[in-house]
Amino acid sequence: MLRKEVEVAPELERKLKEIRHYLHQYPELSFQEFQTSEFIASCLDDWGIAYRRVGETGIVVDIIGGKGEGPHIAIRADIDALPIEEKTGLSFASCHPGVMHACGHDGHTTILLGVIYQLHQHRGQWNGRVRGIFQPGEEADGAALRMIEQGVLEQPRVDQMLALHLWPHLPHGTIGVRYGAVTASCDDFEFEIQGKGGHSARPHQSIDAIMISAQILQALSFYVTKANNPVDPVVVHVGVIEGGSASNVVADRVVLKGTVRSVSQATRTKIKKELTQLVENVAKTHGGNACVTFTDGHPPVINDEEITKTLEKSAREWLGESVHILKEPSMGADDFGAFAERVPSTYFRLGVGKAGSPVVDLHHPGFQFDDTIIPIGVTLVTRTVLKLINNEERA
Repeated sequence: MLRKEVEVAPELERKLKEIRHYLHQYPELSFQEFQTSEFIASCLDDWGIAYRRVGETGIVVDIIGGKGEGPHIAIRADIDALPIEEKTGLSFASCHPGVMHACGHDGHTTILLGVIYQLHQHRGQWNGRVRGIFQPGEEADGAALRMIEQGVLEQPRVDQMLALHLWPHLPHGTIGVRYGAVTASCDDFEFEIQGKGGHSARPHQSIDAIMISAQILQALSFYVTKANNPVDPVVVHVGVIEGGSASNVVADRVVLKGTVRSVSQATRTKIKKELTQLVENVAKTHGGNACVTFTDGHPPVINDEEITKTLEKSAREWLGESVHILKEPSMGADDFGAFAERVPSTYFRLGVGKAGSPVVDLHHPGFQFDDTIIPIGVTLVTRTVLKLINNEERA
C-alpha cells in the first residue's frame, strides 16, 4: 500500500489552503452553490481531472485505478453554507452578507479535492474506482436523497462510502470514531389542536386550545423521560407555538411545531406512532381534537462495523493515541444517513478544537478552524480508501 506517497506535499498543502480560503470567502446557501460548483470544477480542470455535473450544482468525480478491477469506494463532501452573519474576524471572512461556512463544509470540500488529487496522481498504483461526490444542499432537506435518485451510487454500483465532519468538541488533529449510530434521525412534526372559541368571561362554554396544548407539552416531557427507554436516546423538541388572537378570547386553534430525533430506524418509526396516539388522546380527553403531521427528514447515520474497523486501524497506524472511540452518538443529524442506508459506510469526526480556548460550536457565527487540519484529513481519508481498496487485513 502507498504510505509516504499519500502524505500531503508542501506545494499541495499551500494550494489546498488557498482553496479553503476562497470557499470560505464566497459561501453559498443550499442549492444556490453555483459559484462554489464552478470553482470546484475549475480546480479539477487545472489538475486535468474529469468530472460530471449532477443536478444544478452537484459534481461527481471518478478516479479509476490503473491496476485493474477492484472495489468502488465513494467519498461525500457537502458544499453548502448557512444563513449566518459571520463574526470570526478572519482575513478571509465571508464576502456574502448573512451567509457563512459555519459548519465546516469549506473544509470538507477542500479535503475531498485534496484526496481526489492524491489518488489521481498515484492512480497507476492501485486498483478499483474511487468516486468523489460534491453534494449541495446538506443543510436543506432531501439533498442526499435527490443525488441518489440522480444515480450517484450507480454505474457502477458503489460498494462502500466514507464521509467526515469537522468537530470542535475534539482537540485539533484528533480523530473521533464511532461504531453503530453516530448521528440521529431528524423529522419535523406539526400538531394542530382544535378547540372551541369563546369569551374569556365564560370559559365553561368554550374548549381552550391553549390549555390543551399546555397539557400536550407536559405529556411530551413525560413521554421522553418516563415512557421511552433511557438507553435509547430520543429528543422531542417544540420550537414554535402559534395560537390566540386577544387576551380576552379563548383560542380555538393552536399549532405546535417541532422536531423529533432518535438513533435507530425502529425507534424512529415507533415514536411517530406513539406521539400521534398521545397527542390525539390528550386533545380528546379535554374535549378537543388534534391533527398530527410528520415530515420525514434525515435518517440516522449508522456506521458499518467492518468499514469502521478499517478506518480505525488506518487512523491508529498513522496517528496512534490521537484516535478516540466516541462513546455516544450526536443527536445532531446529517443527510449522509441516506447514503449509509443504501451502502455500507463510515462517518467520522475530525477534531478542530483549540487548546485552551472555549468550544465554539458548529452553526455559531464565530466558528472557525485552523487550515492545518486539511492535510490531516486528506492523508487519513486517502490512506483509508487505499486500505479498503486493497482489502487489507482489518483490525
